[in-house]
Amino acid sequence: MTSGTPAPLISATDHRALGDAVAARPRLPRVLGLGEPMHGEDEFLLVRNALFAALVDQAGFTTIALESSVWHGRVVDAYVRGGDGDEDDVLATGLTHEFGTFAGNRALVRWMREQNRHRPPGEHLRFAGFDAPVEMAAAPSPRAALQELHDFLRTHAHDELDLPPWEGIDRLLGPEDPWIDPAAAMDATRSIGADPRVHALRALTDDLRWALTGEIPRLRHEISADDLDNALLAGRTAAGLLAYHSVMARDTEHRWQHLSALRDALMADNVQAIADRGPTLVFGHNLHVRAGAARMAFGPATLRWQPAGALLADRLGDDYHVIACALGEAAHRDLADPPVNTVEGALHRDLPPGHHLLSAQALRPLQQRCVPRVSPSYNYFPIDETLLDQVDEILFLHTITADSTTSDRTSVW
Repeated sequence: MTSGTPAPLISATDHRALGDAVAARPRLPRVLGLGEPMHGEDEFLLVRNALFAALVDQAGFTTIALESSVWHGRVVDAYVRGGDGDEDDVLATGLTHEFGTFAGNRALVRWMREQNRHRPPGEHLRFAGFDAPVEMAAAPSPRAALQELHDFLRTHAHDELDLPPWEGIDRLLGPEDPWIDPAAAMDATRSIGADPRVHALRALTDDLRWALTGEIPRLRHEISADDLDNALLAGRTAAGLLAYHSVMARDTEHRWQHLSALRDALMADNVQAIADRGPTLVFGHNLHVRAGAARMAFGPATLRWQPAGALLADRLGDDYHVIACALGEAAHRDLADPPVNTVEGALHRDLPPGHHLLSAQALRPLQQRCVPRVSPSYNYFPIDETLLDQVDEILFLHTITADSTTSDRTSVW
């Protein structure tokens, strides 16, 4: 390579070859994180799809987890495992953040459903969301999760637990409107999170979760693993939503930073629970999968927090591995040929068109001679000063064109 650009570990001009090369490695982690530098670009989804297909075929991976609501993701999981439903409805209700509109996600769901037609139930591929069921500035009430947890305990727990009646919990929850008040996003005083009822619900939810925990050894022998996982998810989700509303009610300058940290902590807990089923590919924004502090401009402030990837790296060690995608040129996204004095610009100049996997460590000397790329869009996050210290590898996509990711693309590749 010229100008000190390191040689790629893998170079490929098509998605299948890239996925096959990564999946053929002698040792793969239990959780492989694949990050994208921007949402909404189908090329990253097609790369992800090909990688997952190869990991399934060659490395025994069984689950893919997307940065979408873990609660709603069960709709997609049921569908890809052969359940009834209309594909459009499944994508609309099972994928949050409007991710169901992307062709790459439709292709993934369709491919998984077809694969599972030829697999016994015990070997089905599994789909999961790993995000909390929240948007950045809004969160629903915990009613659905609390009711599912309460119903489960009422059905499966011993009478000695003395469960509180659902009617009392429902009265504490009250009407839905205060929980989903859009004004609470920017006005902490409008949030329901400081209401004494929320404090009572948090204590009650904690009691229900501990009651479930105490029953786990017995339940493992009496009910399906999926039923138990769903009950644990209900408890985790209810507690997370109540915590999120409580933070939304804090009128402090660090409010959004605390919300970001809480959301990623919930993501990490979800990934860890999902990965208990088997090797998992986790796909989300680079901000969430990186194994070190995340940073994001938010109005005049800069938010800093420990993302899900940092928490997973701390918990899983070598069983968590991160590949962060980076992008050279995408004219249809207003990303022109990057300046040559940036890491992206040097790679774009020195590498041929295609997708190139490079060691993050090998790129650090190059970064020391470069300046950070300036993003023309809030939606695109270039390689920053710390990313190479927080991921294992960079997958550099040299050039993306509008023609390379047409909206009617239905192949998993």
